[in-house]
Amino acid sequence: MLSIIEAAGWPIWTIILASVVSLAIIFERFYSLRQSLVAPAGLLEDVLNRSQAGDTRALYEQLANGAPLARILAAGLKNQRASREVMKEAIEEAGRVVAHELERFLTTLGTIAAMAPLLGLLGTVVGMIELFGASSPTGTNPQQLAHGISVALYNTAFGLVVAIPSMIFYRHFRAKVDALLVTMEQQAIHLVDVVHGDRDR
Repeated sequence: MLSIIEAAGWPIWTIILASVVSLAIIFERFYSLRQSLVAPAGLLEDVLNRSQAGDTRALYEQLANGAPLARILAAGLKNQRASREVMKEAIEEAGRVVAHELERFLTTLGTIAAMAPLLGLLGTVVGMIELFGASSPTGTNPQQLAHGISVALYNTAFGLVVAIPSMIFYRHFRAKVDALLVTMEQQAIHLVDVVHGDRDR
C-alpha cells in the first residue's frame, strides 16, 4: 500500500484525507441514526399513559433531555393546554431542530462524494504534467514517464473508490433521515389528536 501511495504522488494525500473523513462520518451516522436512539419503540404509548396519569411535569423534564422523538413530544406536552394550532407549531419548531441534528455531517459527506472525483482529476492533471515533463529534445526519461502514468491512473482510481461509497451512503442516510422524520411526525400528530380529543388512543 505504501508503494502505491508513493507511486501516486502527493495528490493522493488529499484523497486519503477525504476518505478518512468520509469513513468517520459513515460510522458516526450509522450509530446516531439507529431507530432505538432516535425514535424508540413504545415511547408514544408511555407518554400517553403517564400524561393521563397526571405525571406531566416530571414527564416533560425527562423527555426534554431524551431522544429526538422525546424532545418533539416534550414540546407538544409543554403546550398541551394551548390551542391545537399552538401545540402543532411548537412541535414543528422542535421538529426543525431535530431534523437539523439528524442531517448533521450529511452535507460534508455529500461534498466528499462530489469532490473526490475532482481530486482524482487533479492527480491526473499532475500526472499528465509529469508526462510532458518527461519529454525533452534529448529523449524521453522512462522513469519519469512511468511515474507520471502512475500518478495519473492511481489518483483517478482512488478518487472514484472514495466517491462511489460516499455517494451511496449519503443517499442511504438521506433516505434514513426522511423515514425517521416521517415516523416522528406521525407520532407527534397522534399525540396532538389524543390530547385534543380528536382521536382515541
